[in-house]
Amino acid sequence: MNSFASLIFTSDFFYSIFRVTTPLLFASMGAVLSDVAGVPNIALEGMMLIAAFAGMYFSYLFQSAVAGLLFAVLCAALAAGVLAFFTLYYKTNIILGGIAINSLASGGTIFFLYLTAHDKGTSVALTSKVLPNINIPFIENIPVIGPAISGHNILTYLSILAVVFTYLLLKRTSLGYHIRAVGEKKEAADSVGISVLKTQSIALILSGVMCGFGGAFMSMGYVSWFSRDMVSGRGWIALAAEAMGMQSAIGTAATSFLFGITDALSNAVATLGWPSDLVKTIPYCATLLGLTIFSVRAFRKNKKL
Repeated sequence: MNSFASLIFTSDFFYSIFRVTTPLLFASMGAVLSDVAGVPNIALEGMMLIAAFAGMYFSYLFQSAVAGLLFAVLCAALAAGVLAFFTLYYKTNIILGGIAINSLASGGTIFFLYLTAHDKGTSVALTSKVLPNINIPFIENIPVIGPAISGHNILTYLSILAVVFTYLLLKRTSLGYHIRAVGEKKEAADSVGISVLKTQSIALILSGVMCGFGGAFMSMGYVSWFSRDMVSGRGWIALAAEAMGMQSAIGTAATSFLFGITDALSNAVATLGWPSDLVKTIPYCATLLGLTIFSVRAFRKNKKL
């Protein structure tokens, strides 16, 4: 027990919480934007995977981390645009469309990985670039707190700004009002001149942009290479966080941090010699528990109504 406590109550543990929560924050904010618009995006996983590969490959191709990030975001946004095109304009089922993107991303990234790196597992043969870590002046010298919140990858700090951006977009801008109006009652929104298809398309593409940042972090911040299916269910966990956050940017961010804590916990207890198969299930068990609690609360609320 003492060894367990010595792992948890350290700066390194809190540092790891921010690190592992970064992709969840980006993806869950993407889920908020699309869900508020009435078009739930279950392709978060696939879009992040596409972005992770694109970030790795284009940073290698141009030998520039910035180019890798830009192409990661662009490719994820294009995937979201394809999803919007077929589901909104050609009335393909949004769930089936999301499944198609996820399947395409899983198989397609392995195919292109083999073409570019001649390996179906990882891209270690390609000298791709990584995004820099940022040391925060003054704060980095504060004992305990400094090592926990300073020195993170730049995308970790951008993920916090993504929460602020999502909140302000939905609550303080005309586009946000349109997104909320379309999601609540699209017929009423259409009657006052709001373009439903355009607004939902923008929301889906913004969702893809968020996934692009999250995916880029996976291959250009979390690690420095791409590996097959490296997103490892984080898109689905982000969906669970958004469901528990009830379409609120702040609530979803808080739930994402809860899942991030369980992920960091699984990494910490792995060093204690716990069975690896058991350790890997901790974040997913937490997801199931969270969804169960959410479902019970929703059922009781509906029963009262």
